[in-house]
Amino acid sequence: MWADEAALDAAGRRLDEWDSGLADRAARAQALSARAQTLTGAARSDDGLVEVTVDASGLLADLRLDERTRQHSAAHTARQVVATTRAARVDLLRRLTEATTETLGVDDPAGLAIVDSHRRRLDPDQGAPDERR
Repeated sequence: MWADEAALDAAGRRLDEWDSGLADRAARAQALSARAQTLTGAARSDDGLVEVTVDASGLLADLRLDERTRQHSAAHTARQVVATTRAARVDLLRRLTEATTETLGVDDPAGLAIVDSHRRRLDPDQGAPDERR
């Protein structure tokens, strides 16, 4: 089947490199998954009345309202909470993007897909151009 031993050895080395590359990618993916699960995003409203922290899924994990919110209408405070939560999700997306880039590299196709998936989920206003039409 093989014309010579050199070709067989070269094929064996290519298989070993491929196997090693897969193991390395799997280890980096596991490291990214573990790191991503611990990330949070945080934001504070411009007036400092509302502080929001979201967990790794983008869900509200902590909400702090300054006592001065009593001087505003409930509707105003609600708008501030919603806007600040969005800002915290953008912060989480930034942190997830950094972690992905540091772990998998800037041009890694899997990394780009992960970031895009998080972007669609956490910041729907920043989806694909066709989605905004």
